[in-house]
Amino acid sequence: MAASAALVCLCLAGCDDRSNAEQTPDQVDAVAPVEAPESVAAEAPTPVEPAALVPAAPGAPAYAALYPGAALDQPATTADGPDGQGGLVTFTTAASPDEVVGFYRARAEEAGLTSVMGMDQGDARAYGAAGGQAGAINLQVVAAPGEGGETSVQLSWSAGQ
Repeated sequence: MAASAALVCLCLAGCDDRSNAEQTPDQVDAVAPVEAPESVAAEAPTPVEPAALVPAAPGAPAYAALYPGAALDQPATTADGPDGQGGLVTFTTAASPDEVVGFYRARAEEAGLTSVMGMDQGDARAYGAAGGQAGAINLQVVAAPGEGGETSVQLSWSAGQ
């Protein structure tokens, strides 16, 4: 929990309150799928249908797509800050924490980001990648076992400028 809270604080530190547009679940369904390169599916540790990828929020970069089959806990929160648009979304999935982190690692690497952080704490997993000037483009994901055998995921990103 402490690692998740710290990660959220770091993600949102670059955001200001000029734009707190929230995405409703209806908007998620209306967003067109993002086509993923074939190499992403080959790098993912488990079979994932890349054609069904949906951005985590309108305007989110391709590396910040929702994990296939994700069930949103609440609408995504986005903001514009000095490092560009960023956002935070939480969801659950039937995939394991390792599968979720593997999926986002592949997405980040395909986007040219460099892995900068990895953490295994018990059954929880965390991963971070960055790129651009001074790491302004970034992705962080924390995945941990949740209730009912599902995995609880927190995804945050900054698109840079």
